[in-house]
Amino acid sequence: MAKTKVVFYCRNCGAQSSKWIGHCPSCGEWNTYEEEVIQKENTRTSFQGARELSKPMAIAQIEPNNEARFDLMNQEFNRVLGGGLVTGSLVLIGGEPGIGKSTLMLQVVLNLKGTKVLYVSGEESEQQIRLRAERIGMHNDSCYILTETNIQNIFQQIEMLKPHMVIIDSIQTLYTDIIDSSAGSISQIRECASDLQRYAKQSNTPVVLIGHITKDGTLAGPKVLEHMVDTVLQFEGDRNYGYRILRAAKNRFGSTSELGIFEMHDNGLREVSNPSEILVSQRDEPFSGIAIASTVEGLRPILIEVQALVSSAAYGTPQRSSTGFELRRLGMLLAVLEKRCGFRLGIKDVFLNIAGGIWVDDPAIDLAVVCAVLSSSEDMPINPKDSFAAEVGLSGEIRPVNRIDQRIAEADKLGFERIFISKYNQKSIDPKKFQLQIVPVAKIEDVFRLLFS
Repeated sequence: MAKTKVVFYCRNCGAQSSKWIGHCPSCGEWNTYEEEVIQKENTRTSFQGARELSKPMAIAQIEPNNEARFDLMNQEFNRVLGGGLVTGSLVLIGGEPGIGKSTLMLQVVLNLKGTKVLYVSGEESEQQIRLRAERIGMHNDSCYILTETNIQNIFQQIEMLKPHMVIIDSIQTLYTDIIDSSAGSISQIRECASDLQRYAKQSNTPVVLIGHITKDGTLAGPKVLEHMVDTVLQFEGDRNYGYRILRAAKNRFGSTSELGIFEMHDNGLREVSNPSEILVSQRDEPFSGIAIASTVEGLRPILIEVQALVSSAAYGTPQRSSTGFELRRLGMLLAVLEKRCGFRLGIKDVFLNIAGGIWVDDPAIDLAVVCAVLSSSEDMPINPKDSFAAEVGLSGEIRPVNRIDQRIAEADKLGFERIFISKYNQKSIDPKKFQLQIVPVAKIEDVFRLLFS
């Protein structure tokens, strides 16, 4: 029997040390080293594939190869991945417990008719997965369920079944006999993920890993896990809302700015093809403090509702609170209104909320935020048929934004009558293509006069 060896791993970057140290010399974090008991029985790995000796090649001699993509029959999922799942890729999906990661992946694989898929579950039994499939209301004879946590046994079943796609739920439940430590430890996660990566690349089979997250929202396990995979997806959402958002934090085969939106129902997740309809509330009468912004997520234009509440500071120190929008940017916009435009907001409480429970970092919603704050401060509602798409500078000027045509087209499609944009965007648009009125503005004072005069 091999001699037991104790090492210490940094859970943030995966650096190894023979003894515990408080400060990681690799990533600079403090108190991130954890003890792991490892026992190498031999030098073999779980997956044994054909190995070829690599030779250096001139970059001009490398044949270009357009990666084949796997159509998941799910437009929102395909959009986030960049057009589909690339064969031989390793994808990691993370999210809070109970957010719907397993439901999403089971729904995707059950919809792939004629594709042999192996769904490996280390958290649920076959009966539980069957009950979930019946609740979703989908059946697929080419979907195979395996409840196993030993990576060696999983690869034995993969060799016999030879699936076209593999789902692992979840990577934290797997373990290998090569390392003598508990499942979910840093060394086990790294070793199992390395074997799955080697299998995906050598067999050209896509592998999707479902991962847990820690209490601070990061993926559980070593940071090297995110470096090993090709794509990292975040499945998030507010439990008080029925909507779920799929974001790409890393994507070697596509953009990381794409966004997929789903709606949770009793029978599974429904794709939301037009998110503007759910993010903009329908009201019978106008209310103050509400403005509609035209933003862009990836290639998709979206109209969102910005809600603001300005009230007198009842407890002395004015409060600043923001949900779905960066608090420091809100403070900057309030300072612009105070300094450049003369609005006395420094002694008032300001609360801001992006409807729908989503997070927006597009600077094009600055004008909508400013107008919502002014509307609440003056208690004067904005016309529900008005929308905004512009950035606000530190001097109070209205700055242009990119892809203004798509923003205007989305507002026009949903029946808005006016859209306020920067006058410096006028040269790049043709007003004759749209039915709504395009209002160019240069300063915040111009917007205030046009809205509330």
